[in-house]
Amino acid sequence: MPDPILSLEGLRLSLEGNAGPVEILRGITLSVARGETLGLVGPSGSGKSSLLMVMAGLERATAGTVRALGQDLTTMNEDQLARFRRGNMGIVFQSFHLIPTMTALENVAVPLELAGVADAFERAEAELVAVGLAERMGHYPSQLSGGEQQRVALARAAAPRPALLLADEPTGNLDTANGAAIMKLLFELRDRHGATLVLVTHAPELAGRCDRVVRLADGQIAGEGLQRAAE
Repeated sequence: MPDPILSLEGLRLSLEGNAGPVEILRGITLSVARGETLGLVGPSGSGKSSLLMVMAGLERATAGTVRALGQDLTTMNEDQLARFRRGNMGIVFQSFHLIPTMTALENVAVPLELAGVADAFERAEAELVAVGLAERMGHYPSQLSGGEQQRVALARAAAPRPALLLADEPTGNLDTANGAAIMKLLFELRDRHGATLVLVTHAPELAGRCDRVVRLADGQIAGEGLQRAAE
């Protein structure tokens, strides 16, 4: 694969459980090409979300290497990882993780301000318009529906214009209609910013829109292949 934006080699992750160490990931080797959309699928407990967290540098691998945009994340400390994510990654979780005391606009703009972006509020406003929340920018999370909160989370992830967009079950907490709307917006954000998208999903229709799907089972890659459905 020429010039992978993300490369994992011999990745292992063990976490401490009540009865001792539990192996979550067991020797994952995987590359993601620039501009690719990769779906991670598999049963609950297969290691999908843990793999995404390791890709993001939010969970530290027990062994192996993670390289993103040519940088070895496994050698970085927490501050270095935070700076790297801030400039290069957008992350969307199943839970929205919005700050309840901030408006939708502030939730998107404040991380940009902290990163030193001069036009933080203008950019945040543009992203919220793009996800259909032009009339809801001044509302607090408690005043927004679940679908609207996930739209804010999408806008926040896309606002830094990251090279890598990582999504963990982005439609998992939403009903069918809102899930379909978020799925459409996620791919529109990818296209608008030219980002590489890696997403964890149980939704066949979402996996079907990916360029490639990797199936996990028991912390290992159980299979992969091209699975691009007609959009």
